[in-house]
Amino acid sequence: MYLGIEIGGTKLQLGVGAGDGSDLAVLERLDVDPRRGAAGILGQIERTAGELIQRFGVRSIGIGFGGPVDSESGRIIKSHQIDGWEDAELAAWCRRNFDLPTVIGNDCDTAALAEAKYGAGWVKGSLFYVTVGTGIGGGFVVGGALHGAGRPAVAEIGHLRPGLHADRPDATVESLASGLGIADAVKARISGEVALRFGASRRGNARRDGHDAGGAVPGTSDMEEEYKLDLLERTGGDVEELTAKIIGQAAAEGNQIAVEAVGHAAQVLGWAIAQMITLLAPEVVVVGGGVSLMGEDLFFAPLREQVAQYVFPPLAESYEIVPAALGELAVVHGAVALAVSALEHD
Repeated sequence: MYLGIEIGGTKLQLGVGAGDGSDLAVLERLDVDPRRGAAGILGQIERTAGELIQRFGVRSIGIGFGGPVDSESGRIIKSHQIDGWEDAELAAWCRRNFDLPTVIGNDCDTAALAEAKYGAGWVKGSLFYVTVGTGIGGGFVVGGALHGAGRPAVAEIGHLRPGLHADRPDATVESLASGLGIADAVKARISGEVALRFGASRRGNARRDGHDAGGAVPGTSDMEEEYKLDLLERTGGDVEELTAKIIGQAAAEGNQIAVEAVGHAAQVLGWAIAQMITLLAPEVVVVGGGVSLMGEDLFFAPLREQVAQYVFPPLAESYEIVPAALGELAVVHGAVALAVSALEHD
């Protein structure tokens, strides 16, 4: 049996599996206390992993980490959420504490590997995985192997900069199309920082009432205020409590500010996926993360339309865009797969 560990900014998951895509024998989910930093997470791993290793006779360990890593050296580069991870030699720490071969990878790359081996892309030769949640990450798998091992970063689709004027490091696809990006855009709309409607494409984004989501609709100022009030009521009057999940629920119930925000995010993400398809030509694009849970009508249908608009025409019929199959267990399953490789190369 093999131990897979997911280390995130808010959760820590440890699962034991056979490494063949079958159900995990056990899954332990623990909350992360950011105030305790990396040391607190290492303490949780030491206690929980030690018990699982003894109980199941674990042979090796794989780790999917929420941030950039150097997989060849087994070193964490940094975490954007938790202090204390800079230059941490995590694989070596595991070997010292558990005397087992250990491999680490970025969490999104690890999820991509799981979806390619056991999930939505298991019958495909090449897969690009995109996770759309608090941020946006990517991973590329070819022939069952992760592309870019040993590079400082790879397949980071969320960090593409949409347009020649996006000349700052923070002017990214992630800043516009992630869950935080969607929420920030709607907050600005409600507060009056942005007076104009979201710049959704005029092709493939007509609303159900026949109006275009990217243009002004005469006589709608009263409705605009009603939509703002509706969103505020959903947060108890505190705009800072607005989340992409709340916005998605409002969009599903017809709030046009929410509909436009989600549509604009789909346009930005669709543009980014189209660039990636043009460059890498994957057979399947698997999309996961909390924002993707908005579903077919709100998220996937508009996303596919936008990808089709921007993709290189000869590749137009060469790919599929599908939801992730493994959900919140993708990183753990991928970490188990890394654990198998740790034993193979030890």
